[in-house]
Amino acid sequence: MTTITLALSKGRIFEETLPLLRAAGIEVLEDPEKSRKLILATNQPNVKVVLVRASDVPTYVQYGGADLGVAGRDVLIEHGLEGMYLPLDLNIARCRMSVATRADFDYAAAVKQGSRIRVATKYTEIARQHFAEKGVHVDLIKLYGSMELAPLTGLADAIVDLVSTGGTLRANKLVEVEQIMDISSRLVVNQAALKLKREPLRQLIDAFASATPK
Repeated sequence: MTTITLALSKGRIFEETLPLLRAAGIEVLEDPEKSRKLILATNQPNVKVVLVRASDVPTYVQYGGADLGVAGRDVLIEHGLEGMYLPLDLNIARCRMSVATRADFDYAAAVKQGSRIRVATKYTEIARQHFAEKGVHVDLIKLYGSMELAPLTGLADAIVDLVSTGGTLRANKLVEVEQIMDISSRLVVNQAALKLKREPLRQLIDAFASATPK
């Protein structure tokens, strides 16, 4: 029996992938919030779910630790797409990548062509590409924690971060000054697995496609 391994991250992506799995006849048998297990069985003996950090999903898929996975567009751009096939935008875990600053910061003046700006972000590749297209020199400061602190403490002029409702920005007196791109989660498949396990993977991809919100 050919085993299929699906890499998912806990939280919003996991929750919003569950209905797509159900449409494919797959039920995850344990709640990842209550179990300490990192490999979860399903009602299909040949399908298992591995729980990894969101930023690690592409790595597991690229190197064959998982046959396929679900990852945000942001994570995929930062990681690069080598060795992976992206058959579907699942239209789940939707948000946007934006630039935010303090309300009293003159962003329009700061990003005139040829100027220089300090930006704090976890998404250095996206930020680098964005400001390069504007002809703006950018000093990138990589942070892993709360981005909102960076402009408030003078560490950076702006941040590039995911925005969903904007509530965290408002609570910290920051404003969204520019939207870079819409973000949603994609299905990613290991290219070698697609050749070796073509039939079961195709069935799963087709089931996901049928159930994906349009």
